[in-house]
Amino acid sequence: MKIASKTIPQSQWINEKLHPSWQQNFEVDQLLVDTKTSYQHLQIFENATFGKVMMLDGVTQTTERDEFIYHEMLAHIPMVAHGSATSVLVIGGGDGGIIREVLKHPKLSSVTMVEIDAGVVEYSKRYMPSLSQGAFENNKVKLHIADAAEFVKTTTDKFDVIITDSTDPMGPGESLFTESFYSDCKKCLKPGGIMVTQSGVPFMQPQGIKNMQTMLCTFFESVNFYLMPVPTYIGGTMVIGFACDTPEYTQQSLQTLNEKSAYLNEKTKYYTPKIHQSSFSIPPFIQKLLK
Repeated sequence: MKIASKTIPQSQWINEKLHPSWQQNFEVDQLLVDTKTSYQHLQIFENATFGKVMMLDGVTQTTERDEFIYHEMLAHIPMVAHGSATSVLVIGGGDGGIIREVLKHPKLSSVTMVEIDAGVVEYSKRYMPSLSQGAFENNKVKLHIADAAEFVKTTTDKFDVIITDSTDPMGPGESLFTESFYSDCKKCLKPGGIMVTQSGVPFMQPQGIKNMQTMLCTFFESVNFYLMPVPTYIGGTMVIGFACDTPEYTQQSLQTLNEKSAYLNEKTKYYTPKIHQSSFSIPPFIQKLLK
């Protein structure tokens, strides 16, 4: 693998072209990594506003400045809603941010992480260690470098919570947006289990939430979506699919959420019980996309 570590002229920018008619640019203060892994083009660079930024195949994955919103909301909403999860499966999430947050839950006994690209894990640990904060070395974490679609099809393990922290439905992440994948995930859940999965930014990817609802409703009795704002994800509000067979999980009182998440006090920068509860309030323009 080729690693570039050099100062880039102030005028050089990296252009993200996820959407055909809307782009965003990051000024590059220093390019730290520019390499082809076994699966994708990985870049890590420093930016004055967002700190270190990771891009895969030219698409922003995470930044030091705003990662906490995404990782806290993707991890704590299902963990607190469940309330007694001991085993968690994280699909993707090679930067380590999700396992960092999941490990804050004291009842957890094991977290299995399945990431297809070893390069994402290794370069994240080396150049963006603030995301994982040593989580990969925790003895509760079992890391598998493998195809997650094949893993959920063949594993005999069962989990209380499954968290899908995937890229967009392209390249190595494409197989994580299929009916067969969600069917296999459902089989991997214990009774009362919860699955959450990133479902795109509906302002720019309206078909994504439609497709996700259709697939999840095929296998789960209760399918909802919750919202989070991530500044560097073009289009603003991202939606997360929340699927289970227990509708009560999304109808818990603020008092209940406060009691269930008390141990997180002062351990989060975005998540709170009030935000947890309100994140399931869907604005009309997104609601219109849903059946």
